[in-house]
Amino acid sequence: MDMIENRTIDELAVGDAAESERVLTRQDIALFATASADVNPLGVGRGADSEAASSPVVEGADDTDDLQQGIAHGWAGTLISSMLLSRLPGPGTVQLGQTVRFHAPVRIGERVRTRVTVAAIDVESGTVRLDCECLNDAGETVVSGVAEVRAPTRKIRHPRASLPARPKSAHGVRFAALVDRARELDPLVTAVVHPCDDLSLGGAIAARDEGMITPVLVGPTAKIESAAREAGLELTGLEIVDAPHSHAAAEAAVALVHEGRAGALMKGKLHTDELLMAVLDKAKGLRTERRLSHVFALDVPGQDRTLFVTDAAINISPDLDALADIVRNAIDMTIAIGVEVPKVALLSAVETVTGKLPSTLLAAAICKMHDRGQITGGKIDGPLAFDNAISPAAVAAKGIVSEVAGHADILVTPNLESGNMIAKQLIHLAGASSAGIALGARVPIMLTSRSDTVDARIVSAALAKVFYHWRKQRPLGLG
Repeated sequence: MDMIENRTIDELAVGDAAESERVLTRQDIALFATASADVNPLGVGRGADSEAASSPVVEGADDTDDLQQGIAHGWAGTLISSMLLSRLPGPGTVQLGQTVRFHAPVRIGERVRTRVTVAAIDVESGTVRLDCECLNDAGETVVSGVAEVRAPTRKIRHPRASLPARPKSAHGVRFAALVDRARELDPLVTAVVHPCDDLSLGGAIAARDEGMITPVLVGPTAKIESAAREAGLELTGLEIVDAPHSHAAAEAAVALVHEGRAGALMKGKLHTDELLMAVLDKAKGLRTERRLSHVFALDVPGQDRTLFVTDAAINISPDLDALADIVRNAIDMTIAIGVEVPKVALLSAVETVTGKLPSTLLAAAICKMHDRGQITGGKIDGPLAFDNAISPAAVAAKGIVSEVAGHADILVTPNLESGNMIAKQLIHLAGASSAGIALGARVPIMLTSRSDTVDARIVSAALAKVFYHWRKQRPLGLG
């Protein structure tokens, strides 16, 4: 059994030291934010509530340029405190004070080694001063400081407590796991269309820094460079494909896909219609036999799974054939990110099929297509009202017997208006983290909006990256 044992003041000597290692993850940042109620947009990790925070996560609050890129909520300070209370001196230690100074960024995925060393002992007062530091993978000091503690006077030895499992319902935890998984894959070469403002340009660079994409910036070179200067972003090493305006940028980005120079598209500062016009062009576009559709991914606090809402961005009022492809696209995406058998709920206002509500007829038809093998890969049921799609309690109260009801992964809405409202309500009222991509074209498309945070852009890039690598093994038919 792993035991934890303290060092009493009589057992301590100047020069005694202890150290430990820990990797900074996005889960750490999300959980620390939840526990500390830290709503600083820089602290939440690239701006969960801000469009301006677009640089790597940093430990510190110094005024230098390097230290204005984000604050990981005093994360390193807690590592030092943990060392003092659990290792040296250990259980029974009382912290009296701690000062720290932050020297360099700590990026997500970096391993941090924390070391505390006894510098002075005052036996009469029972106080001990310890030098503290955190080192990164390169051995550079990222945090340094001094702690003063009252050392224990009696011996304590007990089994080491296990850390509680990260709650699946914590804000952003499932998205953090997705980003971690995507980081293991090769970066996805992405044509970023008309990135002529700080948000779209900063989002692309942030996604690059996270290892999600290799951006190719497509648009007016002068405007892109101007946006970079105004936002304080560095373009060194980034390829720019010059195009005179947004329409031309969309066409040039599509051409890069045809040339094999890009495996995804990311929307910049242009209207969605402009980009989709180039994507859907019958002669030069990126059409397949599938209907193009958008899937929102929503990491909702309190839910034990990621929810997917489709289509809330492209298809206004889909007919049966379009709705079938919307379902197929969503099933493909959820399978690609690791949902073995996605549960699909066709939403309406009621659970019974009635000619008075056309959405119930479409839902019933989709279910029959699934029964006949025309739609594969998941379990499908509908029509289902929203509560019966996600709430086991509602399902039990109404006596609904279904493998999908109460446990749906994918929520298929009857039209764009209802899908958009559901997604936006979960984001703005339930505090959901959101991301999304458009599927059905030759390559995944990140249709980010101006209101998307940098984190949303990173997660959208992770979705596109995972889907791209999955689909390489199972390509869609081209039409």
